[in-house]
This record gives sequence, C-alpha cells and structure tokens, in this order.
Amino acid sequence: MKKLTQKEEEILKYFWQQGPMFVRDLLDLQEEPKPHYNTLSTIVRTLEEKGYIGFKQYGNTYQYYALISEDEYSKSSLNNVVDKYFANSYTRVVSTLIEEEKLSLDELQDLIRQIKSQEKK
Repeated sequence: MKKLTQKEEEILKYFWQQGPMFVRDLLDLQEEPKPHYNTLSTIVRTLEEKGYIGFKQYGNTYQYYALISEDEYSKSSLNNVVDKYFANSYTRVVSTLIEEEKLSLDELQDLIRQIKSQEKK
C-alpha cells in the first residue's frame, strides 16, 4: 500500500473510529478551525485512490468506509519501518530498543515468555 501523509492518516482514523461516513459527517467531526469541505473531500478521494477507503454511491453523494483495519495498517506500517530502517531485521529493532533504554529487562523477559508460549502452540 502507498504511504500516507500525516493528515491522510488522521482522516483515516476517523473512519476506523466512526465507521462509514459522508464527507459532511467527517467535516462535522473536525476541530476548529475546520478545513474547507473541498480540502477534506480531496483528502478522502486521495485515500480512496490509494486503496485505503472505499465508497458506496447514493445519487450524487458518496458514503466512504475503511477498506483496511487499523490493526492491518499498524502491522503494515511496522513492517515498512523495519524493512526501511533496520534491514528487515526485528533483532536489530529489539537491540536498538534495548540500547536506547526503551525496552526494560522485565519487558524483554515478557517477550521471551510470549515467544516460548507461541512455540508451544
């Protein structure tokens, strides 16, 4: 899937949280100062072109909905980061987290327990 801008990702989150919506519904959810309707509509159409949302037509208007779950998006994004910045090595990711003190010994031991429990299944 194509990479999203920060604003596109923000808009996609509304679809995950609220379900299917029209652009007008999405506009109502925006904080002040609200973007112009056409700006929001362009972002939604871009998300549709990138394959993240689909739509159902009702006359002259469209109701949009997410085509990918938040979980699927998170996993895909993580895989992209690991591939791009860690040579597709999850070991390097964990090593970096340990070196940067973002992962404690207790958390690492929990991960080891999770791995061992997965192996038993």
